[in-house]
Amino acid sequence: MIATQPAELQSEQALNEFDRLTRDQALHRLLAHAKTAPAPAEVANLHCHTFFSFNAYGYSPTALAWLARQRGIKLMGIVDFDVLDAVDEFLDACVLAEVRGSAGIESRVFVPEFADREINSPGEPGVYYHMGIGFTTSAAGATGEPILHELREQSTRRNLGLIERVNRYLHPVAIDYATDVLPLTPAGNATERHIVVAYIAAATRETDDASGFWANRLGMERAVVEKQMADGPAFQNTVRNKLMKRGAPGYVQPGPDTFPPVEKLNALAVACGALPCAAWLDGLSAGEQGYEELLTLLIDKGIVALNIVPDRNWDIADPQQAAIKRQKLYAVVELARALDLPLNVGTEMNSFGQKIVDDFAAPPMLPVRDIFLDGAYFIYGHTVLQRGIGLGYQSAWSQAQLTSRRARNDFYTATGKLVPPGAAGLRQLAHIRPDMTPSEVLSTLESRT
Repeated sequence: MIATQPAELQSEQALNEFDRLTRDQALHRLLAHAKTAPAPAEVANLHCHTFFSFNAYGYSPTALAWLARQRGIKLMGIVDFDVLDAVDEFLDACVLAEVRGSAGIESRVFVPEFADREINSPGEPGVYYHMGIGFTTSAAGATGEPILHELREQSTRRNLGLIERVNRYLHPVAIDYATDVLPLTPAGNATERHIVVAYIAAATRETDDASGFWANRLGMERAVVEKQMADGPAFQNTVRNKLMKRGAPGYVQPGPDTFPPVEKLNALAVACGALPCAAWLDGLSAGEQGYEELLTLLIDKGIVALNIVPDRNWDIADPQQAAIKRQKLYAVVELARALDLPLNVGTEMNSFGQKIVDDFAAPPMLPVRDIFLDGAYFIYGHTVLQRGIGLGYQSAWSQAQLTSRRARNDFYTATGKLVPPGAAGLRQLAHIRPDMTPSEVLSTLESRT
């Protein structure tokens, strides 16, 4: 945040309160007293987790919209694990803050055709981080709501099992899911990161020597533990890795029944008029080394876009690793282009130290910068047409008028560039009719720009 005055700082802090009304009122106060916003730069972050799953900086959906306005981030998108709780709030706030917004969901699924290959979930063959993007409401309808309920129930069962195992290992320190974890969330969707925070608090509360306790349980020198404990985020990552990741006492190897099939998340997206979206890590795993095979399979299952986190694929201290990952980044971008898959890019913000927005001016980003931005405009173009007048990517109008993925990609990218955010964009859309052809829509939008 960029507040300079005490009253403004107080309102910005209120943007992250768990009470929705408090957040709404804070945004209205900030906008009422705001100076002219900086001209938005040609940058995008379409993969920001909110505090409805876990945001490392505590940002709510409303706070992220305000952040984009204040930082001049032209296109901003949210993605939460297993829930759509943030969608309405974020897109409403984007209209008020005049930010080009989009919204999505992320979950782990199982891909049986890759059951013997690790993909983008390290050490877990067949398990796949997968997404849906371009949602326009938190309501999932009669088809989508049961899928959302199932995702939440599965997450809760996994969390309860994890806590049971870690409680046994950390005895006498223990936490209770309802008492110690859920209050850390605004709507009951807890993640491993919330559980870590609860365990660190419990050890401080229930032992006389927290650093000694952790040194013993984590198998680390006391001095190292004390140094990390002084840096809260670093210590949280250590506790998570030592207790919950592969080989740790809380870890259980997932299998085909641990997560839903990829088709289920795709069905949720399509039922909501949104876009099933594959996700790419870094090209190093066995599954990602055969990524054309995987993407072809996922296209057959319904995906129409691909998510990439650029920063972790070029901003690397080791020059050799940086060169390898950079080349793989360029290769997957070219593959996505050849397969007509627009790109959804962003920094996640669910781990401490991740950037607010990618450095689009960095030399390694320049070869792919325009492709990334086109993907951002595409997702915004779909979002604004679907939310405003029901003519998004999955609409009957789009399927009839734009008969190939490439045609739809080009149309919604052009739309995203023509429709401004906020009230001006809504006024522009008022001139669009469902009996228009795509070229007529674009001509009308251009004439009203």
